[in-house]
Amino acid sequence: MAISVISFVAEAGERLDHYLQARMTGYSRARIQAWIKEGLVSVNGAPAKSSTILRGGEQIAVSPADPPPLKAEPEDAPIEILYEDASVIAVNKPAGLVVHAGAGAHSGTLVNRLVHHFASLSKIGGDLRPGIVHRLDRGTSGVILVARTDAAHRALAAQFSGRTTEKTYLALVEGRVNADSGRITKPIARDPSHRTRMTARLEHGRDALTDYRVLRRFEKFTYLEVRIGTGRTHQIRAHLAGIRHPVAGDKLYGAQIADRIFLHAWRIRFDSPATGERVTVEAPLPEDLQRWLGAIL
Repeated sequence: MAISVISFVAEAGERLDHYLQARMTGYSRARIQAWIKEGLVSVNGAPAKSSTILRGGEQIAVSPADPPPLKAEPEDAPIEILYEDASVIAVNKPAGLVVHAGAGAHSGTLVNRLVHHFASLSKIGGDLRPGIVHRLDRGTSGVILVARTDAAHRALAAQFSGRTTEKTYLALVEGRVNADSGRITKPIARDPSHRTRMTARLEHGRDALTDYRVLRRFEKFTYLEVRIGTGRTHQIRAHLAGIRHPVAGDKLYGAQIADRIFLHAWRIRFDSPATGERVTVEAPLPEDLQRWLGAIL
């Protein structure tokens, strides 16, 4: 049953999420924002955004959804294993698969598959993110590392923070990139005008390093090998959009052709916590991206 809340004139000027949080004290702001994003909150009968400013007198209807699970439940779905040893598993994540639970995604994730296939994974990430040391965007395919033990998780996390891992992607971008190679060092911050997007066009943000090399030029596209020295949210997408070459298919960052994002985590190099040896793992380019390349030849 919906919970109805009436906003009075005296409280005009308050954000919708702030207003609800002050009155629904049994729920976190993140939970309330998730309900708003999922369309479970209406203002005068219409869906609204978290940032909606109340004018006073509106009727706000809230239909709380069931809380998300406290831990990832196993789901019997396939996983492509690229490499494994006593400390780590490298899997090939398909595009469209969310890595772990979050707002609006409590099942059908890579983690749900992992806990079905593997009896024991690192617990450092918590019960909803067992084994997860790093992540890939939902639309990005390719290799991702999963820690089997807490010790392996800490060792891999240290390699990521110390920038000793080597992460290489394949990307098709719009337009012809003139330079054969380049480096982008612009800081990355949340886009103030589009909260689901990051930007490299401000003077502030978190430091980020992206190197690229041209593999092939087409009439309207350029095929790149991209290496990142940092792991910021949407880093490659934001950096390439910042030099006016958005990743093909990436509508969020201005690509004209809105299809699957042509971004693939092709290769990762790291030191195995189990053996100390340098390991290289590669995920082959998916067939749909191979077809895309073939169509523009």
